[in-house]
Amino acid sequence: MVSEPFIPANDGVLITVEDLTMAYGARVIMQNVSFTINYGEIMIIMGGSGCGKSTLLRHMIGLKMPYRGRILFGVADISRVDDAQRRRLLASFGVLYQGGALWSSMTLEENVALPLGEFTDLDARAIRDLVSLKLALVGLDGYQSYYPSEISGGMRKRAALARAIALDPEILFFDEPSAGLDPVSSRRLDDLILEIRDTMNTTIVVVTHELASIFAISDNAVYLDAVTKTMLACGDPRDMAKDPPDPRIYEFLTRGET
Repeated sequence: MVSEPFIPANDGVLITVEDLTMAYGARVIMQNVSFTINYGEIMIIMGGSGCGKSTLLRHMIGLKMPYRGRILFGVADISRVDDAQRRRLLASFGVLYQGGALWSSMTLEENVALPLGEFTDLDARAIRDLVSLKLALVGLDGYQSYYPSEISGGMRKRAALARAIALDPEILFFDEPSAGLDPVSSRRLDDLILEIRDTMNTTIVVVTHELASIFAISDNAVYLDAVTKTMLACGDPRDMAKDPPDPRIYEFLTRGET
C-alpha cells in the first residue's frame, strides 16, 4: 500500500478535482469541473457520448495533465509531485480499461503477475500465491493457465479486475466496465465491484453510461455535459432522477421515459 502521498486534505476526502479544464491543444473538452471523492466511496462519472468522461479518467490517473486546475490525492497534486512520489501514487491505483487490456500472448496468471513483478520485491512463489488469491476473489480460480482468447468476455473483465487489484490499491478506476457484456454478466460485475469496495475498503471511480450500474453501485456521481462543456451537477443520481437540477440530466437518467 502507498501511504505517504495520501495525507488527508479534509476529513474523509481522498480526491479533490479543483476548477479543472481539460483540452487537446486549443480545443477545450470540459471546463470548471470541481468535485470531491471521499474514502471508500463509489463515484460515477456519467454523461452522454463525447462529453469527456474517459478524458477525465485519464486526467485522474495521470495520463494527461490539466490545461487548468488541479487534481489532488490527499494533499498531493498529481501534476506536481516528483518522480518518486508519482511512482508511489501510481502504485496505489488499479485501473480496469474498457476492453480489459489483457496481454493476449500471456496467460491469466502472467497478466495478473505483471504489476506484482513491477512494484514489489516478492519472489516467484509468493507472486504465484497472490495471483491465485486474486483470481479466486473474482471467481476465476483454476483458470491461471488460460489465455484471454480462451475465456468469455465477462471472464476477461474479471481477469482484468484481478490484475487491477493485484497490489491491493487504495483507488480503483473503471472505464466503462460493463461495455460489451450481457445484462447478467454486467450485474455480476456490479456485485463484484460492491464486494471489493466493502471487503478491501477501496475507493472506486467508474466511468459509465449504463443506468443499471449507475443506480446499483453509486454513492455519488458527477454529470458532464458536452453542450455546455462543463459539469451540470454532482450528487446522488437517485436524487437527481427524483429532482433533476437540469432537464438534460433527467433525460439521461430516465432515457426519455415518463
